[in-house]
Amino acid sequence: MCGIIGYTGNESAVPILIEGLKKLEYRGYDSSGVAILQNGRLELRRAVGKLQNLESVLRSDTLTGTMGIGHVRWATHGRPSEENAHPHRAGSVVVVHNGIIENYTALKKDLMARGRVFLSETDTEVIAHLIDSIAATGTGLEEAVREAARHLVGAYAIAVIDERTPDIVVGARKGSPLVVGLGQGEFFLASDIPAILHRTRDVLFLNDDEMAVLSAEGVRITDLRGNEVSREVTRVLWNPVMAEKGGYRHFMLKEIHEQPRAIMDTIRGRISQDRGVVHLEEIGIARERFTAIKKIFIVACGTSWHAALVGKFIIEEMTAVPTEVDIASEFRYRKPLVSGDTLLIAITQSGETADTLAAMREAKARGATVLTICNVVGSTASRDADGVVYTHAGPEIGVASTKAFTAQLTALYLFGLFLGSLRGVLSPDDIRKKLADLVHVPALVEQCLEQNDAIEQVARRFFQAADFLYLGRGPNYPVALEGALKLKEISYIHAEGYPAGEMKHGPIALIDEKMPVVVLAGRNNVYEKVLANIQEVKARSGIVIAVANDGDPEIAKLADHVITVPRTSPLLQPIVMSIPLQLLAYHIAVLRGADVDQPRNLAKSVTVE
Repeated sequence: MCGIIGYTGNESAVPILIEGLKKLEYRGYDSSGVAILQNGRLELRRAVGKLQNLESVLRSDTLTGTMGIGHVRWATHGRPSEENAHPHRAGSVVVVHNGIIENYTALKKDLMARGRVFLSETDTEVIAHLIDSIAATGTGLEEAVREAARHLVGAYAIAVIDERTPDIVVGARKGSPLVVGLGQGEFFLASDIPAILHRTRDVLFLNDDEMAVLSAEGVRITDLRGNEVSREVTRVLWNPVMAEKGGYRHFMLKEIHEQPRAIMDTIRGRISQDRGVVHLEEIGIARERFTAIKKIFIVACGTSWHAALVGKFIIEEMTAVPTEVDIASEFRYRKPLVSGDTLLIAITQSGETADTLAAMREAKARGATVLTICNVVGSTASRDADGVVYTHAGPEIGVASTKAFTAQLTALYLFGLFLGSLRGVLSPDDIRKKLADLVHVPALVEQCLEQNDAIEQVARRFFQAADFLYLGRGPNYPVALEGALKLKEISYIHAEGYPAGEMKHGPIALIDEKMPVVVLAGRNNVYEKVLANIQEVKARSGIVIAVANDGDPEIAKLADHVITVPRTSPLLQPIVMSIPLQLLAYHIAVLRGADVDQPRNLAKSVTVE
């Protein structure tokens, strides 16, 4: 994934582009670059590595133009190098691109046959040559981009400038996100909202197969046939300060500590404890469609998939509707048995995850009702779905998801209550009791965060370990998967998560005196079985790090290290259990000197397949 930004206005473009790229650096950091229109000529500056390297180049080579585009790269085609860094130039045209052009090989072969010379290994350079070859015939930039787009197969969000048309910046998208910002006498293109929040909160979201033309006069949106499109302005309520570190060492640590607020904000205004009611009228799906549902699929990727696995426990218990969970990239290719009485729930923090969007479209094509649980207002998922339950986590900058995960679990719990009530499975009294548990969760998470120092001491003991095993049962087994993923993502330690009952079916062979085993041992209906699993680990000289409820004497006798969390109901345990695992991964990564917020090879939002 890559980050792109474009600007036209009255101020020097470089500082504005760089500030925006800093907010997008989580999307890619193997190289970066800018192109500035200065005195009628396009000036390119690029650098390999993190954005600070580009800043160093620009400090010694000042550019003062008031129109430009910028890019941070996460490689898909071509190794990280200056020649593969964006922007890419062909003749008078420069392009920045997020996405993958699937037919770039055929296009490149055709363009080379026409005498075009390529300088990089990227698919993006094909776009620049294609647009330039069309514009060179006298076609204006807007029409050249439109015609070029008709030849592209795959996903793209692009921003384009042409020396021959020096008064406009053109953006277009298909399958990759692109947002337009409206400022005071200045206009922006960006992959993501945080990139432009320091300049404006008024945005327009582009849909697939749409273009935006930015000029001094304003912004015009069209489809790829040239028809003008009307689009309402969305006012973004996020405070730009929310996207800063706020005194924390890393975004990830800040976002871990924001979870009590994110959970409460996701609950706020949606419940009536006295009446035993959950208000999700914002969903926008007729209640009759929910009562007709006979089967539910939940699709997601990565951390959101782990939330989906917990969601299966929540929804089946609260609604009595059979529920399956799929990894989105598998769902779209397996001919799922979806029909008009199916509900598909797509969980995505960004609302732009390519595989999740494709799964949503597959389900809709088969007649299903589609609901998304999403964090970004106006995202593609929110527009494609029949209905939305927004989480209110605010912008999440750290690549390793934390507050988005617990906000998703909160939203799933609320939706389970909502659907269970509609279907008559839960009475108002049932809902009152479950809401009483839910509203205490933010305070319980605060108590978990108070264990930070104790968790750091555990991290100091094990940060040099080569492998970890995470075990859990019931709704806590997906949290074991999530804990292992967090450790892998940011510390680069090999870790596996397993249902504890599966330990004897393979993972037990790995256990020895060097293997830390993290066991989620909250009090629930399988607690005694988890104790048996711990005894099995200890019998093989394994080291047990138990996450257990306060005041549990049994665990203290068995485990080598105990991290305590407060008690709550079994379906809410995954929220409180996840907090220590996030902190453990964080502290281990810091002790190993890893880049916590921008781990290698990863991007925040996977917007290509």
